[in-house]
Amino acid sequence: MPTFLTPGRHGYSVRFSRTRPDTLAVATSQYYGLAGGGTLFFLELSPDGSTLIEVQKLEWSDGLFDVTWSGTTESAAACGAGDGAVIVWRVGCAAPLRVLRAHTSEVCSVDWPRSHLLSASWDTTVKLWDPESEACLSTFVGHSQLVYTAAFSPHSPATFASVSGDGHLKLWTCTEPSRPAAVVKAHDAEVLSCDWSRTETHALATAGSDGLIRGWDLRRLTSPMFTLKGCECAVRRVQFSPHAPSIIAAGSYDFTTRIWDLKRGCEPLETIRHHSEFTYGLDWNALRPHQVADCGWDSLVHVFTPRSLA
Repeated sequence: MPTFLTPGRHGYSVRFSRTRPDTLAVATSQYYGLAGGGTLFFLELSPDGSTLIEVQKLEWSDGLFDVTWSGTTESAAACGAGDGAVIVWRVGCAAPLRVLRAHTSEVCSVDWPRSHLLSASWDTTVKLWDPESEACLSTFVGHSQLVYTAAFSPHSPATFASVSGDGHLKLWTCTEPSRPAAVVKAHDAEVLSCDWSRTETHALATAGSDGLIRGWDLRRLTSPMFTLKGCECAVRRVQFSPHAPSIIAAGSYDFTTRIWDLKRGCEPLETIRHHSEFTYGLDWNALRPHQVADCGWDSLVHVFTPRSLA
């Protein structure tokens, strides 16, 4: 299993490139994000797939809490930072391409699948950006507590979801920033993560500090389609597999990454225990079936194929 150590930096987010299956970006912070700076690592898998190699390391003056690759600009990635900035970098360039400033607190989620970029912050807002002009196009206000994740729908470019410490899942249309299109009380706890199904157009999953993962049919939000229990602590990341619609992965504060197959019931298919601290970042490789990357506060990045899916 390829493993990479980020010395003195605690892993917050890992993402496979959208166009290069062997390239990853990892967002990290010093001192568990409480103080100090942040580092963005660009990594590559060796040709035989056995080793993770550092391609570039970029420093920022505050912690980096999320990273996303651009869906339109080759080799560009954006990070959310503790000083409220969204920083756009490109592999091979030493200086940022853009620094987007409008948030007044930590940016803990970024998403950039098409030309516009989405950022979510502890200031309780979500912002829509044109990275080329560095313009903030809209600010979405509706959550009463910090927003942990905001993610565009892969099926409807003008739609995104957000989840917050207020326990709510909210659906938004980019053209209507004044109010959400739909609201559901998703958990009786903080909602830390959400993810859209890549194949089921109306399916979305949420994960909370209650250790639960819930699936939602956006056509009928009165009750969840499913509830998965298996994590012993908060679920920090949840993500549908891009290759199999019934497969879900989650990373938890109980130091595990777990895999579920909805076709086989609500118990985890596999529990992976290779971190000694919170598992914070998680991503499926969209270009290589069943390959997963995770990262944690133990400064380790792993790339692996779950044994249950091999």
